[in-house]
Amino acid sequence: MRIIGLGVDLADIDRVEAVYRKYPRFLERCFTPHEREYALRFANPARRLAARFAGKEAVMKSMGVGWRRIRWTDIEITGGGPPRVRLSGNAARRAEMLGVTDVLVTITHTDTSALVMAVAVGEHEPIPPSPQEHRA
Repeated sequence: MRIIGLGVDLADIDRVEAVYRKYPRFLERCFTPHEREYALRFANPARRLAARFAGKEAVMKSMGVGWRRIRWTDIEITGGGPPRVRLSGNAARRAEMLGVTDVLVTITHTDTSALVMAVAVGEHEPIPPSPQEHRA
């Protein structure tokens, strides 16, 4: 196994809560149905939403891209046990191009923040980027 990329992100729990209360579409735009269902069953969903938001950012960073290249819902951070990453759409295509076979994440919280570290790992050499990917 080789490390392809590393990403870390910190999210302010109160800020995430303020955004989703003010802009309800934020939940649909940034979180998969599974992530929403998981977080909203808790008395304080903002803590779990902030962790998933930071997780998505950390995963994007581990693959060398940002949210303009990958949709938020193309990355899912599971809950209810050790966190796992599920990739789809552009995130899955980017992972394949880089040779990423798994993205490992770890999540920690304080009362005010959620911190996530992501490590993109692979077993083989990446696929060379197409000329369009190289220019982007």
